[in-house]
Amino acid sequence: MLKEKTNERTLTPQEVRTILKTDNKEIVELCKKASIRPRKNEKGYTYFSYDEVKNLRKVQAQVNGTTDPIAPAKSTAVAVASSVNPAVRSILNSLQDLETKLSERISKVIDEKLEGMDDVVVELIRCKTDNETLKQKIVDLNKEIYQLKNELNSYKSVGFGFYKKKEIYIWE
Repeated sequence: MLKEKTNERTLTPQEVRTILKTDNKEIVELCKKASIRPRKNEKGYTYFSYDEVKNLRKVQAQVNGTTDPIAPAKSTAVAVASSVNPAVRSILNSLQDLETKLSERISKVIDEKLEGMDDVVVELIRCKTDNETLKQKIVDLNKEIYQLKNELNSYKSVGFGFYKKKEIYIWE
């Protein structure tokens, strides 16, 4: 029963960033390494399953455990902080926390702004389709008006409100 609930639990990208203590770019890299594709719900919002986040955490531990020439700046800052005095260490930790909070806030704002983009694109496509349909309707109505004008011009007044239709010869 408890295992079913953890399998059903889904996490938003904000929650995954908080759990992994990382940014979107690194999450994308971890997803590529773990062969995980984020899914979207019926509203178009991205989500991760609890098991996927566990796998991402394992991949992150493996990546951080190895010596990577493109190591994140955080591990370098921690290594420098451990070799200097406590005041500098405190300042570096404060700066690191500030960087994390700022990137989380910016990521949250960007995610909120982009959430509605799918709806806008769908609406734009619908409007474009409607526009094309109306253009075709205008063309059809113009053809009908032309035919009706020709028909109207084929009648000639003979007086007293009577009209006679002229014969129109079509050469084939």
